[in-house]
Amino acid sequence: MTNEQRAEKLIEELGFDFETISKAYVIGLFQNEINDFRQGSSEYIRLLCGYLYCLGDESDIPLIKKAKYGINMDVGCMIDIEWIESLENGGNEDPAAFIRPKNEIVKSFVDYYSDYFAQSDDDND
Repeated sequence: MTNEQRAEKLIEELGFDFETISKAYVIGLFQNEINDFRQGSSEYIRLLCGYLYCLGDESDIPLIKKAKYGINMDVGCMIDIEWIESLENGGNEDPAAFIRPKNEIVKSFVDYYSDYFAQSDDDND
């Protein structure tokens, strides 16, 4: 299964209702992925970090930082620093630091992955 297929399968499984998604489950997937890292899994790890951001709080910063700074440059470039900074400031907007409110960041995450896989499906037609 390709990286993109794994990511798409995860989205199909979890969806975007962050009130019902188990944070512990996402953390488990994240830790399994880190422990058994596969070259080319940057998109999948980014998706897991995005889920963790959407579900998380400041206690999740070390995991997201581990992905951003502890795997490799390809993965690091995929992880949005805004997610970390937003969790650090409690999800508040900070225009001076170019940090949007958490609800806007979550919306852009959902929009990206909704559009990403809609585009992927169009490419396969």
